[in-house]
This record gives sequence, structure tokens and C-alpha cells, in this order.
Amino acid sequence: MRIHSFPLSGHCHRVELFAGLAGLDHELVLVDLAAGEHKAEPFLSLNPAGKVPVIEDGDVVIADSNAILVYLARKYAPDWLPGDALAEAHIQRFLSLAANEIANGPAAARLVTVFGAQLDAERAIATATYAFDLLEGHLKGRDWLVGNCATIADVAIYSYTAHAPEGNVSLEPYPNIRAFLKRVEALPGFSPMPATKAGLTA
Repeated sequence: MRIHSFPLSGHCHRVELFAGLAGLDHELVLVDLAAGEHKAEPFLSLNPAGKVPVIEDGDVVIADSNAILVYLARKYAPDWLPGDALAEAHIQRFLSLAANEIANGPAAARLVTVFGAQLDAERAIATATYAFDLLEGHLKGRDWLVGNCATIADVAIYSYTAHAPEGNVSLEPYPNIRAFLKRVEALPGFSPMPATKAGLTA
């Protein structure tokens, strides 16, 4: 399996993280975003949207980090994606949170400080606060987001949450979230995303 990735992307880190946690053999293919590799062939043949991550698993090609998590879990590590309807619905809820409020909150705020993106930093921080308030309340009395063990929901939420301070979003008000992050980091096979000296971590 080949994972087309970029080291400082939280979307890519989700996939790399899960591959490590699930013990999946893979080859990491670094995509040079600064050189525009993602907007040219041969990458566009893999993903016409021109975005990382993308995986190649034999003849199967899948883009979108959350879609990749679902595929990998269902095919190779089913314990990470419970098959009962209620648990799967709850997992989907957090995949949606990752694709919406997390992407438009801490991820967007970090794009401003780390990459100089022309986005509304105040709005991104407000969205991050909304998302983290939800997560903090949900994690009260829980170790994991869904059920009694780690799932792809936890993987999807982890990366941009852990690196939120790089986008000027403090995690100090959120003890439950900080404890959750440490639990993820203690899982066998965990690998961190490279830290950046930006925002509150500068």
C-alpha cells in the first residue's frame, strides 16, 4: 500500500497514524506541495481534486482522509470500526465533525499561522472553540469518543486537535481533551505529526 502524503498535513497524518496503529505495511510517498506536485500529473490521475492524502492499495485508489480511514478499518482492522448500527452512526458523527468544525476551526487557524493562508483567523478560532467545547463535554467520564476502545473517530479528531496551539488555539481550558490526546499518544504504534513553531508554540 502506498500513502501519498505531506508531513505537515493533519489530514495526511490521520492516515499515517492509523496505518501505524493498525500495523499496516505501507510505503510513504511524499508529495511536494510547494512545487505544485499535487496539481500536476501523475498525481492528478490519482486524485483529480489535487489534494492529499491518497492511497493506492493494489488497484484501489482512494482520496479523502476520512474515506481512507473507513476503507482501511473495514478491510484490514475491523476492531477500529464497529459493525453495529449505533456505534457506526456515532463514529460517522465524529468523522463529520472532523470534516467540518475541526477542518474549519483548528485546522484553518493553523493554516494561517503555519502556511500564511488568507483565511479569517478570528472565525477559525471561534469555530475551534465551539468544536472543543463540544468535545470537552462529550469526553467527560469517557476515555474514547465512541464506546470503550479507540476507533477511527479518535484518529480523525486527534491530529488537528493536538496541534491546535500552532494556530493560536489554547488547549489549557480543556482537561478532558488533553487527557484524551495523551491516551491516543500512548497507543501502540502511535507516531506524531511534526510540530511547528507557530502560534502559541512559537
